[in-house]
Amino acid sequence: MRARLVVFPVKGRNWCFSRSIDPLVSEPASSLTPSTFKQLWHRVSSSKNSNHLELLTDFISLKMNRAWVGLETAPQGSLKNKIHGLGLKLLARVKPSEIFLKSISKEVTNLEVNYPSSLNARLVRRRLRHIARRGTIIHKNYLYGSVSLLPLTFAFSVLPLPNIPFFWILFRTYSHWRALQGSEKLLLLVSDHSQSQNLAASNTKASADEGNRSENETNKLPASSWVLKPSSELDELVRRTDKDDGLSKCVISEICKIYKLQTIDVLKYRDSM
Repeated sequence: MRARLVVFPVKGRNWCFSRSIDPLVSEPASSLTPSTFKQLWHRVSSSKNSNHLELLTDFISLKMNRAWVGLETAPQGSLKNKIHGLGLKLLARVKPSEIFLKSISKEVTNLEVNYPSSLNARLVRRRLRHIARRGTIIHKNYLYGSVSLLPLTFAFSVLPLPNIPFFWILFRTYSHWRALQGSEKLLLLVSDHSQSQNLAASNTKASADEGNRSENETNKLPASSWVLKPSSELDELVRRTDKDDGLSKCVISEICKIYKLQTIDVLKYRDSM
C-alpha cells in the first residue's frame, strides 16, 4: 500500500510531517478483530502463525474506540460528557510527530513524499530519517515508562469512580507502541540501502557483485519503496510565510485542503517549540 506524505516548513525550523487522508484506502475491517475475550482466546489458541501481540493490541484498540464513542455521544453535562471533554484536552497535548508516526502502519510498502520544489531532496530525506530514528528512541523509552505505570494506576480501580488514570496510561502505552512501529517502518522505507537499490536499478554500469549485495540487503523492500515528488504549487504556498509567525492559518488550511491533511495536526507543528 502506498502512503502519501507531505513535508514542508511551517515556522522557522519547524517542519510539518503529515500523511494525506486517502478515502480509497480503508483500515482493516473491525470484523476481523475479536470483540470479546472468548473470541480473542479462540483466535490466539487456534492460530499458531499469527502475531498474538498484534491481536491483543487490536482488541484493546477496538475496546478503547468503542468506549470513546460512548463518551462522545453522552448527554451534555453528564459525567461521561465531562470525561470526554477532559480526554480532548489531554489529546490536544499529544505531539504531532507522534500522530504522524502512528499513521505509518505495517501495511505501508511505498511512500510518495511531496515537498516544496525549492527544498533540497537530500535535506527532505534526511529530515524524514531523523524523525524516524528519533521516534524509535523516544517512543521506546516512553513505552517502557507507560508499561511500568500500568500496575500503579490499576490500583485506583478500588475507588468508586472511573479509573481515568489507568485508561489514559493504557491509551498512551498503545499509542507509543504504534508510534514505535511506525518509526521503525518509516526508517526502513527511507533508509540508505533503499536508495542504493533504486540507484542500482537505474545504473547500468553497476557491478554484478554490488547489485547482488544491494538485493540481499533489501530483500524485504520493493524495488522502489519511496518516491520524492517536488511540488511547485506547494512551494508557492509556503513562500507566503511570515518570518516571525510562520505560515498563517489561512495558508495552512489551504494546504490541508489541497493535500487532504488534518488542519489541527499541522497547526500543532507551527505552535510547537
